[in-house]
Parts: sequence; C-alpha cells; structure tokens
Amino acid sequence: MSIRFKVILPYLLLTLVVAVTGVYVVTSLVSNSLQERLTNQLLEAGRVVSDDFARQELTHIEAARIVAYTSGLAEALQAGDRVALAGLAQPLAAGLDIESLSVVDRQGVENFYLIKLADGNYFVPGVASGLESMPIVKSLLLADDAQAAPRRTLAYSAVMKKFYYYSALPIELNNRLEGVVLVGTSFDTIMPYLKNTSLADVILFNESGHAIATTLAGQAADESFLDTFSISEDEYRQVVESKGNISGENFELEGRWYSLARSPLQVGGDRLGAFAVVLPLDFVLQPGAVSRNNYILLFTLAMLGVIAVGYGISRLLINPIYALVRASQAITAGDLTRRTGVKSSDEIGVLANTFDAMTANLQQRTIELERANQTLAQMDKTKSSFIQVAAHELRTPLTLLSGYAQILDIKSKNNPDLQSISKGLLEGSARMQEVVNSMLDISRIDSKMLKALPDQASLAATLQRVEKTFSAAWEERKLKFITDGVVELPIIYADPDLLYKLFYHLIMNAIKYTPDGGTISVHGQVIEDAAEVELAVQDTGIGIDAQHQQLIFEKFYQTGEVTLHSSGRTKFKGGGPGLGLAIARGIVEAHGGRIWVESPGCDEDKNPGSCFYVRLPLKAELAE
Repeated sequence: MSIRFKVILPYLLLTLVVAVTGVYVVTSLVSNSLQERLTNQLLEAGRVVSDDFARQELTHIEAARIVAYTSGLAEALQAGDRVALAGLAQPLAAGLDIESLSVVDRQGVENFYLIKLADGNYFVPGVASGLESMPIVKSLLLADDAQAAPRRTLAYSAVMKKFYYYSALPIELNNRLEGVVLVGTSFDTIMPYLKNTSLADVILFNESGHAIATTLAGQAADESFLDTFSISEDEYRQVVESKGNISGENFELEGRWYSLARSPLQVGGDRLGAFAVVLPLDFVLQPGAVSRNNYILLFTLAMLGVIAVGYGISRLLINPIYALVRASQAITAGDLTRRTGVKSSDEIGVLANTFDAMTANLQQRTIELERANQTLAQMDKTKSSFIQVAAHELRTPLTLLSGYAQILDIKSKNNPDLQSISKGLLEGSARMQEVVNSMLDISRIDSKMLKALPDQASLAATLQRVEKTFSAAWEERKLKFITDGVVELPIIYADPDLLYKLFYHLIMNAIKYTPDGGTISVHGQVIEDAAEVELAVQDTGIGIDAQHQQLIFEKFYQTGEVTLHSSGRTKFKGGGPGLGLAIARGIVEAHGGRIWVESPGCDEDKNPGSCFYVRLPLKAELAE
C-alpha cells in the first residue's frame, strides 16, 4: 500500500469529521457567544486606534513638508538667521494649527521652538526644548540624507510637562540636508479623539511598558493611577512582537468590570510603543456552563480520536524516518560512509535509496575535490616560492643595470642620441625595479611576513607625497586630483611607508582606468562609532563589473583583455603585473583595517567610475 494512502485516507476521514464538528460548534456555540462579540469589538477598536495614529502621522508629515519646503526657510536655517526663521515658521504653525514646532540645524542645534497653549495662543519659550537630543532627530542628522524617510516617537515635553506624539522630517536645500523639522501633537488632543473614534477607552504605554496616558473616565491620570495599568518588560516585549491584538485581562475599577486588549503601536516602519483598548463587561453575558462543557467535551473527544489514529499511523513511518535523520546527521558531521539501511518499496524506501546513492556520489566527489585542492595548494605554494626567488634573483642584475644606466646618463650629457638611450634605460630599470618590489611585497603578504612598523602617521602628508609622485601623470593626462576632508583627519598609529604604498597603488590604479581629462578624488572622514578613519579614492573611469569586484584584490588578476592594455605605467588602461590591489589589501589587513570597492559596472562610453574605500583604525592592533 502506497504511503500516500497510509497517511491521506485516515486523516481525510478524520479531517472531515473534525470539520463538521467544528462547523457545528462555531455556528451553535461560538458565533452566538456574546464573549465573541466583545472580542471582535476590542479588535475593531484596536484597528481604529492604529488607523487614527496613521492619520495623525499623515497630518504631521503634510505640515512638516509645508514647513520644510517653505521658500527661504532652509536658507535662513543655513545662515543661522533665527529672526528670519521665526518670521517664516511662526505664521505657518498658526495656519497649520501645529501644537509643537521645532527646527534643528544640521549641527544639532535648535534654532526655533514654538508651542500652542491651552487657550489657543502660541508661545516661544525662552529655554531649549531638548527635542534636538531625541533619537529620531539624531538618526536623521547622522544619516545625512535629505531624502530620508520620516521618523516618529512618543516623548515627554519638559517645557509643557506632558506627553506629545512627534514626527521628524529632514529639511533639504540643493539636495543637501540642512536640518530637521519636528511637528508634535499633545496627548491632550489625541486621547479624546481616540476615544471618540474607537468607542472605547484607550491606554498608551511607552517603551518600558509604563502607562503614560489613559482616557478612563472618573479618574485623574496621575502617576499612581497610571501605575496600576503598567506592565512588565516581558509582557511589553510580547505585545510589540505580536502581529495583532493580545488579550489582556478583566479588571475592576470603581465597582465596574472591564475587559482589556493590548496591541503594538506601529506607524510606518516604527514601533513606538503599545496601546490597550478597554471595554466594559456590561457588553457581555457569561456563556452558559452547559455550552462551555459541551464545547470542551466535544473537541476533547475529537482531538483524542485524532491523536490515537495519528499515533498508530506515525508508528508506520517513524522508524525509517529516524534512520534517515540519523544518517543525515552523521553525514552533516562529516561521516560520508554512513548509509540509512532502510529497505522498503514505498516512497520512503525510494527516498532512502536515493539518499544513499547521493551520499556515495558525494563521498567520491569529496575525495576528488580534496585531491584537486591539495594539488592547487601545492601549485600556489610553488608559484609564491617562484615569485620570491625570481624577485630576489632579479634585484642584483637590475641594480647593476640601473647603476650603469646612471653612469651612461652622466657621461652622455653632451651626446643627445646617447642621452636618449640612457634615459630609456633608466626609466625601464625603474619600472622593472617597481615590478620586482611589488613581487617581493606580494611574496611577504602570501607568506604572512609583511611587518608594519607603527608610528605616528599623517594621512594628509602621505597623500601629498603620492600626489607629487604622479605629478607628471596629472600634467600629461590632464587629470584633476582633489582631496576633501583629508587635512582634518587626525594623526593615526600606522606604518608611514606602507601607507604610502597603499595609496600609491590605489591612485595609480585610478589613473590607469580614468580617461584623459578625468578626475580622481580622495575623501576622508572619521567614523566616530568605530574609532576609524575612512578614505574613499573615487575616479571618473570606466568602472568595474560586479563579478570582478572581489577578484580584483587577488594577485595577477586583471579585468578586460590583458593583451590590449597599454605598456605605459600611467597611460589609460596601462599595463602592469596585476599586483597593486593585492598589495593594497595586504597592507590594510596588516593594520587591522578593511578595503572594498563599489562601482555601478563597467562602461567605457559613460564612464560610471569606481570608488575604493579604506578603513583604518585610529590605533591599530597590527596583524602578526
């Protein structure tokens, strides 16, 4: 008998019985239950509260956008002209009926703060609101993105001594973040509106589970009263991680019983806290004891029947399945000689036989791969040894060649033809020495022998030195070299000579793949959170395809057709051994840093460019 019939036929019958029973129970007992009606009412009230907060958010965003895009406001904020800023923002607040308005500049300084009093008048306090230190403001400023999504939060106003719902939006000027505008509405306005629309009392909880506001009538919402509704952090976490309402509990207040359901308070992608909707139990009559007992008895018997039949069927399947599980666990642990040992003609038997055949093939392929890997490792070791030996062997004749070329250059000053030959010899020997030195560097990196000599190093001075090295290339190729934020970088603890080699190879790589008349720029900044400096070497060159962006840091790897490359070191698409980026990566890793590249792709017509990022610790724990 096929296993599908062993499983499907009995469970089909059981499912039919349980479904008929369930329909009877739902229609006869549950649908007519007043408790169900109360639950539905609580769920609906919860949805209404969530929708009201979403509508309030839309109102905030609309008002904030009007303020942020008011002509002249961003310019006044940029210039620090608080008088002009107030002259623009205050009429807007009154016209848009904003209860709390704050404008913060890109440095995190509040330039304007306005609140609406209970009598409807607007007031500019003489003290700072403290809103500029809220996480939603700091996150927008830290992102430094004029198109960033809005942020929102529930927060206590120290000035007005009450809670507000705030929304924050970036202020943009010429595609640049100039500050943040915050629009807030007090709970005094929000809570009555929530009660009227949801037809239920509402309780709001902050991120620690403490109740911060309620609409329950007949009570003053003081701290002690709110504490009676607060929940523990575990209960709060359970609420905010849920996808809908969580039933709370029934409680008594002033001689009247209420039912409560909690739900996460989510607006957009932010979970701001939690809320609860409360309805009086007068809506509900307790279900009859007979109905409850019938419900429990009926489903208990049905479930016992399902369990009994399921247990019997599972006995037919459990042994071969356990054999498959044990075999798969052994294979996962590395024992490729393990087999299931299952012998049957049904689907599980076919699966077990297929699994055993697959394991045998995997065992054979693994053996072959291990042999191939050993061969490749030996070949790579041989190649590294050859590079090291070849570089050392080439150094001595190159030194002699360079020396004789220098002597020839000195003695040929009065012979133009001979001097041209000597200049060519000098340039060729210098190029060859550079290649040999790169081979030695890559050999040290491969053998883990690249040692950094840490000292105080100036990144600005290092880049100046590199810039002078390529002065002829800038002039010959009409390339622009720009630095931004490099002078402000602090002194770091690193090997100055290795830093020079690092940026020498990165900038030479940018020169090679940037057409004449292009721009190469280096941007520097301090990453405060990670105690690192970041330098980005960006070019307007032909770019790098995504499939090459990891491989270019491997030694001897070059993109494109190597035979078509120019022979000049700094010519467009110039030649080279393909070691520069591998050396750069080795130097960065020796300092405990990171290097990566970002590029939209390779296009020799549009020149999308590439950007190489280097992050170095301010105080590096140098790699062994």
